[in-house]
Amino acid sequence: MDSVDRRTMLTLASLAATVPAAAFAQSVTQGNAPSAEMAPTGPEPMAKHSCNFAVIGLDHAHIYGMTDAMIRGGGKLVAFFAQDPAQIATFQKRYGGVKLARSEAEIMDDKSIALIAGAPIPDLRAPLGIRAMRAGKDYLGDKPAITTLRQLADVRRAVKETGRKFAIMYSERLEVRSAIQAGYLVEQGAIGKVVQTVNLAPHRVNAPSRPDWFWEKARYGGILTDIGSHQAEQFLYYTKSTRAQVVASQTGNIAWKDKPNFEDFGDMVCAGNGGTGYVRVDWYTPDGLPTWGDGRLFLLGTEGYIELRKYVDIAGRPGGNHLLIADKKGVRYMDCSQVHLPFGPQFITDVVERSNIAQDQEQALLAAELVLKAQRQATRPVLA
Repeated sequence: MDSVDRRTMLTLASLAATVPAAAFAQSVTQGNAPSAEMAPTGPEPMAKHSCNFAVIGLDHAHIYGMTDAMIRGGGKLVAFFAQDPAQIATFQKRYGGVKLARSEAEIMDDKSIALIAGAPIPDLRAPLGIRAMRAGKDYLGDKPAITTLRQLADVRRAVKETGRKFAIMYSERLEVRSAIQAGYLVEQGAIGKVVQTVNLAPHRVNAPSRPDWFWEKARYGGILTDIGSHQAEQFLYYTKSTRAQVVASQTGNIAWKDKPNFEDFGDMVCAGNGGTGYVRVDWYTPDGLPTWGDGRLFLLGTEGYIELRKYVDIAGRPGGNHLLIADKKGVRYMDCSQVHLPFGPQFITDVVERSNIAQDQEQALLAAELVLKAQRQATRPVLA
């Protein structure tokens, strides 16, 4: 019996060696290629309300996407405050000569302003948000909106005492169309219960364009605190975890020895009451990639899985916002480039109606807590 089995195996191996490898792959001719479709879009989210908002702090270019989202949502930009002449000129050019306030206090004292959006240097974002809340305004901060556990405690206290919103722009989900579509599919039960998220988030350093604070861990909080906050938020959102802890984490500086206070690699494993998550972040995007990072997200469900290729599909389909899904029905590719972005209209509605549709306050702060704890307990990668 053993000899027959060996002969059978040798025969099959010999036959396989004579068949082109492509024959085993999916293809249109074999009829098992993934089907392709445009993700359904539905009606574009419309602004239900309008409210005055102002911007303070232009140190990261994310402020432009944040401002655009608020305007799409019905926000009326009435003033901003910054001190760098180049930043001021660029902002006013983009937003039609919007008023430059004489000071931060001028904005804080203006009772007609309901919301402040800010992207100052990261370690200044939480204090700004606390001042805004104590002035009776809601706050939308660029990530990482919080860089220390002490700041996190102060933010939570201010939220509780003022009843105002401390929102965080986790743009790698809130402003990415494929990530929005993935959320719809998860909510519809397309892949069953999400058990795990795997999030790979490389970034490009583009060193000549970076300000001095970019290289200082004390200013940006560390690589997990900074760019890892996006991925922690996605882990919580897609697994629907309301409690979570960090199982293990690493951070290190491997390629930038002349920048001793910089971190260029980090990863972490989280466990929540809704699932588990793995996050890897780095600053290794090569110059040859046509975008700033090949961000990918994998959602493992009990009845299928989803992969997002958010910004690029190398040697594949052009553009970004690619979604691939395998479920009980088969395998499909979705072009998500036309999916609408609901965060702006939802958040302005939340500001006016005091609802919590655009972002759950506790979840936003839990994501910050996870990366701050991961940063604190991180070990160093051991390279042979």
